Amino acid sequence: MTAIGGPSPRRIAAQARMELRLLARNGESLLVTLGIPVGLLVFFSLVDVLPTDGGPAVDFLVPGILALSVMSTSLVSLAIATGFERFYLVLKRLGASPLRRGELVVAKALSVLAVEAVQVAVVLATGWALGWRPASSGWWLAAAAVLLGTAAFAGIAMAMAGSLRAIVTLALANGLFVVLLLLGDLVVPLERLPGPLATVAALLPAAPLAALLRAAVGAGGAVLQPL
Repeated sequence: MTAIGGPSPRRIAAQARMELRLLARNGESLLVTLGIPVGLLVFFSLVDVLPTDGGPAVDFLVPGILALSVMSTSLVSLAIATGFERFYLVLKRLGASPLRRGELVVAKALSVLAVEAVQVAVVLATGWALGWRPASSGWWLAAAAVLLGTAAFAGIAMAMAGSLRAIVTLALANGLFVVLLLLGDLVVPLERLPGPLATVAALLPAAPLAALLRAAVGAGGAVLQPL
């Protein structure tokens, strides 16, 4: 992209606003980022189907749904949007604009964090309405976990979007979403999975994020899961 002067906050802000507008117009992205996480939280909190050892299901679910929200935005939405921007030569056209590569990355990062802020607010408000109350006050740890998780999943998303065809990125991102939803300690506790499957699941990036969030604002517990 054309390098004109130093980094421009105005260009970054304009691109970030555009990223957010495009997301708001995409019904599928809104479903993944808000509809599915909130729907899962409400359903599994009200329907007694989760093996939570007698404790309120919502206490286990809220941190896991927060992790799912981070994953849905920084992995699924970012990978698919960037993959199709590459396919439709949007990124190439941006190369002829004053926007620089670094500014585009920063704008995408800001848009992802803005969406996650809305997701966190909605999930916490929904959890509170369903009876969830934080058992600890490690909000600093929760914020650090969200930032680290966002960086990790966004790195995976950009690697996929930059090296795979758009349709492959679409399928792989959605496939990873389902796998991590089922095996990431987000909805189903790891200890309820069969032994070998639980060992593999503990190595997936979603499980450490869920564990950190659960230790920070959930029912507590170990940050690192035993293998």
